[in-house]
Amino acid sequence: MRPKVAGGRAGDPFAPIADFGFLSDCETTALVAPSGNIEWMCLPRMDSPSVFGSILDRDAGYFRVGPAGVEVPAAQRYIPGTMVMETTWWVHGGWLVVTDALLMGPWHHETERSHTHRRAPTDYDADHVLLRMVRCVNGQVQVRLDCMPVFDYGQTPARWEHTGSGYHEAVARGNGVGLRLSTDMNVGFEGSLATSRTLLKQGESRFVALSWSEHAAPSSWEEAQDRLVWTVHHWQHWLDRGRFPDHPWRSHLQRSALTLKGLTFAPSGAVAAAATTSLPEAPGGDRNWDYRYTWIRDSTMALWAFYTLGYDWEANDFFYFITDVAEAAEGKLQIMYGLDGREELPESTLDHLTGYDNARPVRIGNEAYMQAQHDVWGAIIGSIYLFVRKRDRLDDRLWKIVVKQVEDALANWRTPDCGMWEVRGEPQHFTSSKVFCWVAADRGARLARIRGDQERALRWQAAADEIHADVLANALDERGVFTAHYGATALDASALLIPLLGFLPADDKRVRETVLAIADELSEDDLVLRYRAGETDDGFESDEGTFTICSFWLVSTLVMVGELERARALCEKLLSYASPLQLYAEEIDPHTGRHLGNFPQAFTHLALINAVMQVIRAENSSDQPPLA
Repeated sequence: MRPKVAGGRAGDPFAPIADFGFLSDCETTALVAPSGNIEWMCLPRMDSPSVFGSILDRDAGYFRVGPAGVEVPAAQRYIPGTMVMETTWWVHGGWLVVTDALLMGPWHHETERSHTHRRAPTDYDADHVLLRMVRCVNGQVQVRLDCMPVFDYGQTPARWEHTGSGYHEAVARGNGVGLRLSTDMNVGFEGSLATSRTLLKQGESRFVALSWSEHAAPSSWEEAQDRLVWTVHHWQHWLDRGRFPDHPWRSHLQRSALTLKGLTFAPSGAVAAAATTSLPEAPGGDRNWDYRYTWIRDSTMALWAFYTLGYDWEANDFFYFITDVAEAAEGKLQIMYGLDGREELPESTLDHLTGYDNARPVRIGNEAYMQAQHDVWGAIIGSIYLFVRKRDRLDDRLWKIVVKQVEDALANWRTPDCGMWEVRGEPQHFTSSKVFCWVAADRGARLARIRGDQERALRWQAAADEIHADVLANALDERGVFTAHYGATALDASALLIPLLGFLPADDKRVRETVLAIADELSEDDLVLRYRAGETDDGFESDEGTFTICSFWLVSTLVMVGELERARALCEKLLSYASPLQLYAEEIDPHTGRHLGNFPQAFTHLALINAVMQVIRAENSSDQPPLA
């Protein structure tokens, strides 16, 4: 192992992905390493170029506040019900607590309209301030502050200069971003590093605030404390709006809800798939992707999760974002979009970065936005159906989108595509893609009946029946198990969506056989693979970990086919794999429990909510409303 150097600088080993904490103000996100180091933060929003990027290269910027000479904490936790983190250290002679938050505050735009918000205003808004509060709770501790931004993904070092009359404020600019560091510590500069060191004794506190907008940061410890309390109460009040069962797994549901809210880009309502780019799906591998975008396929499950937990406002905001992009897509609806709805997401590699633990290449952008994926129509029609079902009303705007997307699904369902896993091999007739096209036609027919358009209802239902028959004729192997695509014998975890989407009832023998085959043959130590890499032409030769979303899908479907005890045991196992802060990356190495891939992963937390609610409701002998 390379020698350890304080503060996340060159030579530091990389912290395990699961050990990072996640901060958000619903516009910007940050990852906090156990050392107290901010190792990932993009400004001014979560899909912008990084300012602190040492999670991808030890020289790409960091921001640490903590005890001098000690990096391993005694404990880390979220203040209950919040996105505010506390890290506690023991050092020889004392105990130190650092509290980190991306501040929230009252709505800022009372006298002028926001230039970024497209959703209806709320009572709160991002303050665009990263606040770090330091408190000595016992003895005395030497505290160190090191802030070294490197703009534009580690390419442009900061140039600091003092402002004001003393040593408590400094500014740095680069790549169109202006940073202001405000603190009651004395700050000096060592090249691009802003640094400070002070001795705290029992009961003493300090604050450090980093801001990047016209909204002022706290200028005193008292103001910083007041704004921290406002942020804590904001998150606790938000969580209190939800409906959570009184169950031992409730904390996992609440943390998943908070994580999904933190991955929501408030100005547009879009939910980012993850906060990061290029965290590897295999140690040292090349399956490294940028997930700081929103996928249309996530919409149905996101709406189901938000509605189930009582967060109708968040569900509606995401729904309105989806309808915005669908309405704008007079031609072809893409599978994914930027958080502001932008269409072009050109992919490139950052060859100057070493990558997380030497996993290269580091990618930004995602060329999958150009792929043909037939699940997109079913996802958006399924979302509209969920939205309309709560209201029993379908207005002209939504109906126009429904007609366009259903007709596109019917015009394309017979052709091959790249599938929901975005394989970069040859297009195939993927089973899950056909099922989503069936969803588009089936839900479209239901919506047509609500609309009173009987001609379309009959025609679309006939098309749904044709797709249904085609799948049953071509996607089953000789055992009666659904395969990855037509003509294949290989299994694919996406077949677990067949009962979840209502394509076949859970008591159908083919559903049961498929669920059990995936549980027995497509799993490693009970955790589910998307597919076996050697059996699927995905454009890569390397292996990957088990996909946690697929494992949670298996929990849900095991409940549906009557295997409640097996489902509960798997759910308990999956929950035991949660990070110390109850977060999940995209994948888990089934042999080591190591988290792999981008972090935290929205789709995983969506699937967790679905699975946990399935188990709890089954235990309570209640009917579980399907995604259908």
